[in-house]
Amino acid sequence: MSDLHITIVPCLTDNYAYLLRSGELTAVIDPSEAGPIEAALAGSRLTHILNTHHHWDHSGGNRELKDKYGAEVIGPEKDHTRIPGIDLGVDEEHGWQFGSYKVQVLDVPAHTRGAVAYVIGKAVFTGDTMFVMGCGRLFEGTADMMLASLNKLAALPDDTALYCGHEYTLTNARFALTLEPGNIALQERVKAVEAARAAGKPTVPSTIGLEKATNPFLRTRSPEIRAAAGMVHADDTAVFAEIRRRKDAF
Repeated sequence: MSDLHITIVPCLTDNYAYLLRSGELTAVIDPSEAGPIEAALAGSRLTHILNTHHHWDHSGGNRELKDKYGAEVIGPEKDHTRIPGIDLGVDEEHGWQFGSYKVQVLDVPAHTRGAVAYVIGKAVFTGDTMFVMGCGRLFEGTADMMLASLNKLAALPDDTALYCGHEYTLTNARFALTLEPGNIALQERVKAVEAARAAGKPTVPSTIGLEKATNPFLRTRSPEIRAAAGMVHADDTAVFAEIRRRKDAF
């Protein structure tokens, strides 16, 4: 039985940070601000801070939390100069160790050039690369880079729990319906998402399998999506780029 315990910590207006507890170790992933993290710690000591990428709304709490708890800051080695307070840079080749857990680090560039995802146990923390039914904007990369990053995440086992950086799901779901209204799994999922948000509940975690069935950015080969985009015979990257363009304007 796994001793890894994950706590969702809402931050700012729509961000999620995550506390991970295993034995005497406690890590936080993507702390945008310190206050909610301290409240969620409830007196326990923070030992590690992990960032998926350098953006302030994922690393803004680093220095305050590090100063207070002496926590080690871990982030992508490729963005070493842009992670506040970083102590250790990690990469896909070497991974990282959290107590008894071998942490798989996946390089997933495009939202930022150094973005990573962390696979810990049967969970993946994707930051702003893959959202529930969405993906991040291409701030520092290209469509083919993001598609490759998403495909890397989609190759994880279907039962892998997906924890992303923002609560964008309702808007993502409504956008997905504009492209694939005939997708029964998507129709059912939109209802579940609407109910969860109406009750004030988070829509994370998702699963990789559920994303492959309902996330349009993983479904560039769907005939319905290709028809909706007017790109029946286009390659996957071109279809992805058109979906991303439409989402940017949605």
